[in-house]
Amino acid sequence: MSYSEANVIAGGLAHIPVLIGVFGFIQSFILKRTQAKGTSNQPSTQTKPASSVASSQPKVIKKPAHPNVPVNTYKPKTPFIGTVKENYSLLKSGAIGRVNHITFDLSSGDPLLKYVEGQSIGIIPAGEDANGKPHKIRLYSIASTRHGDDYKGNTVSLCVRQLQYEKDGKTIDGVCSTYLCDIKPGDKVKITGPVGKEMLLPEDENANIIMLATGTGIAPMRAYLRRMFDPTEQEKNSWNYKGNAWLFMGAPKTANLLYDSDFEGYKSKFPNNLRYTKAISREQKNARGGRMYIQDRVLEHADEIFALIENPKTHIYLCGLKGMEPGIDEAMTQAAASKGLVWSELRPQLKKAGRWHVETY
Repeated sequence: MSYSEANVIAGGLAHIPVLIGVFGFIQSFILKRTQAKGTSNQPSTQTKPASSVASSQPKVIKKPAHPNVPVNTYKPKTPFIGTVKENYSLLKSGAIGRVNHITFDLSSGDPLLKYVEGQSIGIIPAGEDANGKPHKIRLYSIASTRHGDDYKGNTVSLCVRQLQYEKDGKTIDGVCSTYLCDIKPGDKVKITGPVGKEMLLPEDENANIIMLATGTGIAPMRAYLRRMFDPTEQEKNSWNYKGNAWLFMGAPKTANLLYDSDFEGYKSKFPNNLRYTKAISREQKNARGGRMYIQDRVLEHADEIFALIENPKTHIYLCGLKGMEPGIDEAMTQAAASKGLVWSELRPQLKKAGRWHVETY
């Protein structure tokens, strides 16, 4: 997944509200009621079921801080020169477009470019633009864990879709995405970063993680799921995930499902900890008989999603095309209305609590 340089200069990746929960609203509402009744303002020390939560003070949740996360080890004026280790297609026969998994060797870095799951790196394409100036940096979400795909801690991987669009009757290829899809093992690439703290996983091993992704927005989710469920990662991590994870993945065709076999493998080994829900728009139908998009799956499971969000340990991550936002927002608006809630009033609560994490492009 890629971003423009302007986002970095502005102070981070673009974070646009999409998926909001009800817990924060309930928290505020109950607080007002209990204060009106003269009840104690001490926070609850135990999370209770939704049916009994109205009788007690809600637990106060502070937005998590990540003080030790590496940021901007390498900057645009002094990039790290990485070496391409591998570059292969992620698509099956009959898929639409071009999507590659690309791994860079970082071992020659001094200092080593370290990162954590949920961050991004910058890529500066080789060559010059039409004005004879160096190409601008593009940001891409990291698809590997901090240990890398080979678990040695000195590689980083990206999931890149070649951008193509029509202009004046001609097909235009995206500069950086085409550059990345075309590079070969041994090629040298200018890399910056890492950047970003918006999409980081919580420290709590018992947190619930809801993930909504379309296309190459799966990149950070792939890193999360490897960290949670890959056997070698579990051996290397002092962080042992015990919560419930739920991945919603949108794709136009089955052949476009990225890392699908990995996720299916995790689900089969950890059926009590991982759910995997797919929305395949050109092959599945929604309840109205139209194409199945990720927002349709959200609407189908709205009650379960809302129930999870009532738990203060639940975090939501959304990553992918910006076009997915209005549909998901509409789905959650409908779901909230069916419960007598106003979506626009719920919207700021998860963000304030640090439980709502969004990157769209």
